[in-house]
Amino acid sequence: MSKRFGGEFSPTGPRDAGRPRETVTAQRLEVPSFKGRKPMRHGAKLNILFLLPLVAAGVALFQPVSGLAVDLAGAAALMLSAWLTRDGVRAEDAFDERKVARRPAIPRKIFGSVLTGAGVGLLIFGGQWNMAAALIMGLIAGALHLASFGLDPLSDKGLEGLDRRETDRIARKIEEAEAVLAQMTDAIKRARDRQLEARVQAFEETVRQMFRQVEADPRDLTAARRYLGVYLQGARDATVQFVELYARGRDTQVRADYEAFLTDMETNFAKRTTAMLTDDRTNFDVEIEVLRDRLTRENLRIEG
Repeated sequence: MSKRFGGEFSPTGPRDAGRPRETVTAQRLEVPSFKGRKPMRHGAKLNILFLLPLVAAGVALFQPVSGLAVDLAGAAALMLSAWLTRDGVRAEDAFDERKVARRPAIPRKIFGSVLTGAGVGLLIFGGQWNMAAALIMGLIAGALHLASFGLDPLSDKGLEGLDRRETDRIARKIEEAEAVLAQMTDAIKRARDRQLEARVQAFEETVRQMFRQVEADPRDLTAARRYLGVYLQGARDATVQFVELYARGRDTQVRADYEAFLTDMETNFAKRTTAMLTDDRTNFDVEIEVLRDRLTRENLRIEG
């Protein structure tokens, strides 16, 4: 017959006279915010692209010396193709997210298709020593890669009625700010703290809302210039210094101060973005009122 356990350390156990029971409260973990994050497109297909060169290199070890050299060259071409394709997909996602953007300097996905065709052709040639079969399979592989991942953006994207110099100026400023955010992300990863990484990610999403506002109305670039330059660089430098200090002893007070700093920065960036939206609304209302006054005066003149 079962018997319920009871003792000094059980919830209903007796206490020693004169000694209070010690209680322990577990700290509640914060749930990371995934706001603004999206799964990477073609993630499964990209993983397969990285797996195929490894399989081909393993099979090549059992080939003669001549076949080994050709198969390893084909595996290297496939690995380079997978790397270029992954970067091309990331560049295209960043291009699609922005309203004003320059096309990627290197068409990585197109180069990836060419390298895929070359890699498959080398593997076929190394196994059969048939040039015709290698060319045909290489062309088919390159075409399938291109059909699967598509072309890279081949033209710049900007606002209609905006000259090229203004578009380049906005795109260049956003790219510089994105580079600062990337450095901030790399710095916080050295702290090896998932919650801090999620906190920095939330701050970066707030900053990117300002990016989108500037792209929507280039006139806001003047008001946001200090935020996208001095303040953002200051946040990056503070993050680097925090990581170096936090790595020495993982002081909780230092961490709390850094999180409070991020909260202040996020609040100020959000307020600046909201102010720019309010200014746009005010300018819109002024334009409507001016047009109405002109139409009213025009009607009065006609009636008179």
